[in-house]
Amino acid sequence: MNPLKKLFKQTFIYGLATVLPRVISFFLLPLYTSVFENASGYGQYVNIYAWIAIFNVFLAYGMETAFFRFYHKQENKSTVVSTSLISLLVSSLLFLIVAMVVKESLSGLTNINPDYIRFTAYILVLDALVIVPFALLRAQEKPMNYAVLKSVNVIINLTFNVFFLLILPKTAQENAASFLSSIYRTDWEIQYIFISNIIASGVTLLILLPTYFKVSYTFDAALWKRMLKYAGPVMVAGIAFTINEVVDKILLTAILPEGIAEAEVGKYGACYKLALFMTLFGTAFRMGVEPFFFSHAKTEKPQKTYAEITSYFVILGSLILLGVVVFIDVLGKLLIRNATYWEALNVVPIILLGSFCLGIYHNLSVWYKVTDQTKFGAYISSVGALITLVINIIFIPKIGYMASALATLAAYASMMLLSYYFGRKYYPVPYNMRKIVFYLSVSISFSALSFYVFNRNLIAGGLLLLLFLGMLYKLEGDKLKTIFLQRES
Repeated sequence: MNPLKKLFKQTFIYGLATVLPRVISFFLLPLYTSVFENASGYGQYVNIYAWIAIFNVFLAYGMETAFFRFYHKQENKSTVVSTSLISLLVSSLLFLIVAMVVKESLSGLTNINPDYIRFTAYILVLDALVIVPFALLRAQEKPMNYAVLKSVNVIINLTFNVFFLLILPKTAQENAASFLSSIYRTDWEIQYIFISNIIASGVTLLILLPTYFKVSYTFDAALWKRMLKYAGPVMVAGIAFTINEVVDKILLTAILPEGIAEAEVGKYGACYKLALFMTLFGTAFRMGVEPFFFSHAKTEKPQKTYAEITSYFVILGSLILLGVVVFIDVLGKLLIRNATYWEALNVVPIILLGSFCLGIYHNLSVWYKVTDQTKFGAYISSVGALITLVINIIFIPKIGYMASALATLAAYASMMLLSYYFGRKYYPVPYNMRKIVFYLSVSISFSALSFYVFNRNLIAGGLLLLLFLGMLYKLEGDKLKTIFLQRES
């Protein structure tokens, strides 16, 4: 099979695993913005899950990427699996014990209610314990299994959210004297969100438990040390990356005046979600392409294939950028039912472009992963994190959440450019920069015209989108047909 066709096929399936569950979870956005009517409650939720994202990186400590690298590198693959499982199992249980002991201190550090700390700890540990089983499915090229399990997780989460936040309160109100009224309280919305998450993560772990029982457990200390050495810079890069992604919500909460901070974070966090279309595309593409990069690293002239992959990522990403910007008001009113949140819609094009730059960066980062120079990933992500922190700290007091949006774009654009610069020196890939810059420039220009010049007019934006699609068909139609319609041998 054409390697590009195989890649896009797997990316499509991983896309289903990522996009369809998130499409289902999009129902949670109108649900949450309806439940948290004044935005401050949603802001608290956003802040808590920002901290969960940061701790997720610490509990994974780069082992997922290290697992991929050594699974394809080592002849004895079962040893890689068992060593990784033991490592993450022990570290996760240690974290759970420590978190319960220092719960009050963690509450002071994160500004999270101590009652919520234990919920977050359970979620973090359950998610850490499925890292290797999910990575094994990807390494064995079983994207359908991966997609089904991810979908099951989100459907369960969605179902229990709907039950706890919609069905239970209505039933409790209708039966005020019943047992239901004693377990439902209006100030427990966030706890019910946590409980739904824990149930979904717990069921997912139960389904994946056979992975733990099928392994013949041997712990290779020498292999573990090599994996940690490889994973260390990946973890640093992951921490820096997560700072880029979520620290703006934490800083908004900390810097903005008390009384309005949580409401502003709620508005920003809700509208930030609309950029998820680009994030989902980037994530789906990365999950398909990461195993592909490693498995093709030793083939003849892999750089040419990498360059072609990046070109098509930019083409598809440019289409998504323009499409979301054109339909931004429609999507905003469809997914965010509470008009209180709409004033933050002006951050969406900036966040979208930032997410696009991040996706390009992930494609460009192949050079330091296949050459085992993951320290560059740490350096580049750290620069991005520094830019994020500086812009947020200086400008949040002046322009509020707009500073956070601009910081996101500045950080990811810088990371993209730095990766391209160092990649040319250490692992030259013949990117078609003329094509990449052309599509990127046209998409950004059309998006700016639609949003700022035509003031989000749907007809004008639609015409620009049709023009872009026509140009895409004219210039790339034949090549895309060759990739997708070619018969499998």
